Amino acid sequence: MLLRLLTLLCALLCEPTALLLKVSPPRPVDGNPMTLTCESQFARPEPHLQFRFMRHSQVLGRDWDNSSQLQVAAVWSGDTGVYWCEAKTAARRTIRSGGIWIQVQRVPVGNVRLETQPPGGHVAEGEKLVLVCSVTQATGDISFLWYRGALGLNLETKTQRSLTAKLEIPAVRESDADQYYCAADNGHGPSISTLVNIVVTIPVSRPGLTLSTPGAQALVGDTVELHCEAQRGSPPILYRFYCNDVTLGSSSAPSGGGVSFNLSLTAEHSGNYSCEADNGLRAQRSELVPLRVTAPIEDKIDLTSVVTEGLFGILGLIIIVLFFGCWLKRKIAQMSCFPRGFPWPRSPQFHYSSSECQVR
Repeated sequence: MLLRLLTLLCALLCEPTALLLKVSPPRPVDGNPMTLTCESQFARPEPHLQFRFMRHSQVLGRDWDNSSQLQVAAVWSGDTGVYWCEAKTAARRTIRSGGIWIQVQRVPVGNVRLETQPPGGHVAEGEKLVLVCSVTQATGDISFLWYRGALGLNLETKTQRSLTAKLEIPAVRESDADQYYCAADNGHGPSISTLVNIVVTIPVSRPGLTLSTPGAQALVGDTVELHCEAQRGSPPILYRFYCNDVTLGSSSAPSGGGVSFNLSLTAEHSGNYSCEADNGLRAQRSELVPLRVTAPIEDKIDLTSVVTEGLFGILGLIIIVLFFGCWLKRKIAQMSCFPRGFPWPRSPQFHYSSSECQVR
């Protein structure tokens, strides 16, 4: 009788009365693994126990398993909650551990950077600008925010589970030139990037060419001023001057605006003039401007005198030749009126006509 009483008392004392749930690491972090271990409290080992793990009354992993550990590959902040474990004995008795609160820690955002595409923050007007906000570390959902100007005008906010987010401006305008920065926050407070200066470069517009001469007409020897200017365009701007598509020279405008080029005219400088503006983004050619170079009036008078004198000289030579021809013809006619060997008279009593030979 006493032996039976001792056996019953021992059975009650040796039966497990509680389970203990342990978590490793004690403070799990977003994106990292976690191990749950269910330890039974026995006076002596109990074979054939089966275990399962619970969170908010939901079974984690297999429903019942011989293993007293559960490996979770990655936990996130959304996995925070009350966990416990249960064990079932061979006698199909279920024992439950006490619940523990497991707080999954988020990694605060760190090293927030704002970068641009194209790099360097220089973008041509009309091109696409991409503002890339990134963090080197953070877990969970991250809110990315983009700001413009020192006063922090919010442009856009995106929330995503990623270390990088992009804001695109499809076609940049000149007014978009400003300072920009971004911020990232995953619940531990925002972290802000440094300021990035965006420079919008403007391609040159079609330049205009003007020609200035001292008088109403362009004369040989005058100095003509060629002025070329593009109304829009980021400096520096390089200007080139052409006459009949032949390069005359070039000049640069470091701060923008127009430039002038002086040319001493010769007769060969008549033709069509143009200029070209180029700031590295685009080159534009002006319309053609015609210029006719004429000789001065004094030069014209001198030329007329030379021509006149030349004509008179030729005319005089012709007259001399004609007179000589007539004289020679009369001389020949006189010689033909006398026979060969005729004695010529010494006194001029004989008169000859050009038409016949007779003595008067």
